[in-house]
Amino acid sequence: MAQKEALDIVVLAGGISHERDISLRSGRRVADGLQSLGHRVTVREPDGELLGFLTDTRPDVVWPALHGSSGEDGALRALLELAGVPFVGSTTDAARLAWSKPTAKTVVARAGVSTPASVTLPKETFRELGANSVLATVMSAFQVPLVVKPAHGGSAQGVTIVTAADELPRAMVDAYTYADVALIEQKIDGVEVSVAVLDTGDGPIALPPVEIEPIEGTYSFDARYNAGETRFYVPARLDSNTTEAVSAAATAAHSALGLRHLSRVDLIVDANGVPWFLEANVLPGLTETSIMPQAIAASGRDLGDVYATLAAAAIADAGE
Repeated sequence: MAQKEALDIVVLAGGISHERDISLRSGRRVADGLQSLGHRVTVREPDGELLGFLTDTRPDVVWPALHGSSGEDGALRALLELAGVPFVGSTTDAARLAWSKPTAKTVVARAGVSTPASVTLPKETFRELGANSVLATVMSAFQVPLVVKPAHGGSAQGVTIVTAADELPRAMVDAYTYADVALIEQKIDGVEVSVAVLDTGDGPIALPPVEIEPIEGTYSFDARYNAGETRFYVPARLDSNTTEAVSAAATAAHSALGLRHLSRVDLIVDANGVPWFLEANVLPGLTETSIMPQAIAASGRDLGDVYATLAAAAIADAGE
């Protein structure tokens, strides 16, 4: 349950990442939920005056609603830790692990969760070894279809499904637009699901998995944030055994990465009911079309109550 005492909460939203607009929408929704319970909320940009503002005002807790590098790579969280300001979400070290998709895949695979075969390639590799030879080596080891994505970031920006070898060079260019390192991953055919995980101190709890079915094409940036472009099934249309396996994989990934308070784990369920880990998000989207709010509602929880409960958990964690 949410803390009854009114808290002074700073919601961070905006920033300079490619996901700025999504962050602003997430931040507004979080603020609305907290204010509905009587909490005093200030929505702030992560700008040059932020740290001084936090030092001067000493809010009870900061609620980051920042997507992309400004909120998920661990840097801002490290500064909040140094400043002694309680904040909702994963610690610096955990955020850094999850922010790097290749690193997260390695950590989660060691915890026993399946993840697609992949190779990670920095831009410099192509300059040093030659693009043609690098891509030829990749295609000799993998079969299409492939998924090419930036090694960092979210919202499907820079992600390409490669269905023929001659599409790979362009896909690499698109991925490098968003990061200096790209991940090439074997595409797993199956049902795409996302599992929201809540953890307020008693261990991670998987919320009802959400099945994602884009009306056209793939689950792109536009499909994620424009109403009517994706069908969501909450809970996912999975049998009980598969649902249990998906939930177990999500909580295992959350725990292996050391995540805190909330996360969203993206998976593909193959024809045999095996969940394959794709990535974990330390600050999932919280807009009106985002997956985590849908999962929270499907679990019977109130959004404002969940956001306030997470704020109270952050305060408790800071006092330990």
